[in-house]
Amino acid sequence: MKNFLAKRGPRAFGFSSLLLVASLATTQLTGCFTVGQEFSPVRVPEIKVGQTRKQDITEMFGTPWRTGMEDGKPTWTYGIYKYALFGGNDSQDLLIRFDAQGVVRSYTFSSTRK
Repeated sequence: MKNFLAKRGPRAFGFSSLLLVASLATTQLTGCFTVGQEFSPVRVPEIKVGQTRKQDITEMFGTPWRTGMEDGKPTWTYGIYKYALFGGNDSQDLLIRFDAQGVVRSYTFSSTRK
């Protein structure tokens, strides 16, 4: 290999490297990736603001994919986000906000699925 590169010169090595990097980048860009975890949106209408508790939500949807805080109150997110360079993106998410007692104070559900 060393003799081959010596005969071809640094330009051939640079072109070969560029070709290799371009090939790898192309294969990576044609793929897709997924973030989050699947959940069934069928029970979303059962959520009642001021009534549904954290335990009820866990029974309906399982463990949240992500937890956080908003204005000092707990939030849970259930979501799946599928991205593809070619073709459509596919996502759905459910964000639930709880009060200090663990009761749902609001929620939002969004989906690109048909």
